[in-house]
Amino acid sequence: MAENVKRVLFVNSEMCPYLPESDIATIARQLPQSIQEKKKEIRSFMPRYGFINERKNQLHEVIRLSGMNIIISDVDHPLIIKVASISSARIQVYFIDNEDYFRRRQMFSDASGKFFPDNDERAVFFARGVLETTKKLRWAPDIIHCQGWISHLVPAYLKKAYRDDPIFSSSKVVLSLYDDLPDGKFSSDFAKKAEFGGLHREDLPHLEGTPGGVELAKTAISYADGLIFGSASVDAGLAAFGKSLGLPALAFDAKALADGSYTEAYNAFYDSI
Repeated sequence: MAENVKRVLFVNSEMCPYLPESDIATIARQLPQSIQEKKKEIRSFMPRYGFINERKNQLHEVIRLSGMNIIISDVDHPLIIKVASISSARIQVYFIDNEDYFRRRQMFSDASGKFFPDNDERAVFFARGVLETTKKLRWAPDIIHCQGWISHLVPAYLKKAYRDDPIFSSSKVVLSLYDDLPDGKFSSDFAKKAEFGGLHREDLPHLEGTPGGVELAKTAISYADGLIFGSASVDAGLAAFGKSLGLPALAFDAKALADGSYTEAYNAFYDSI
């Protein structure tokens, strides 16, 4: 696929400068710029959390991309798309927004540390919002790189619900695994809530019962085309699960991440998938 990888879609749970530095947020900021400098086209998405200052970061709504509803458990949830620019890198960042899911002042837990009970629905909304917006952009990605657990339904939707869509006909998924898995449990009807189009409950066996972050990550791995280990302490069971599926993998490299040379390895990995 090497010579055909021209467009990379980044789906991130967090990104600098909109959130503080972390493994994911820093890579989400640096990597797209580097990949763009290697003459690939890029697009970046993340949730529009309520604590992101719209005025300071110059976010504005993209009317032509907003307006559709995403139905979850028979309830319509309006999809709002906002965009901001990192002028120094010539990068635009698209934000998935919804008043019910992403206007609160915390990311995934309330002020007392309690895991939000609707985090499963937020993951559903975010994943479908990203893919629907990419369709509206009429921009066909060759690689979709998912980073952060809230992006972990994207691979399943891509391979099941959107498999016949010409925008995604050649798309492959690269999944970065980190030590960001939530401690809380999702609702027992997560798999049912996630159903959409060609994605059915039986396609999501790991989400039955009361799944947690490990089970959601296994779901993502099941539909991924390649794995990148972004942290030294990724759950050992997940690494073994990916290996059992025979997925190509890029090992964690602390030195490369520290000096920035990891971008060369990531770019070569995209071309090898």
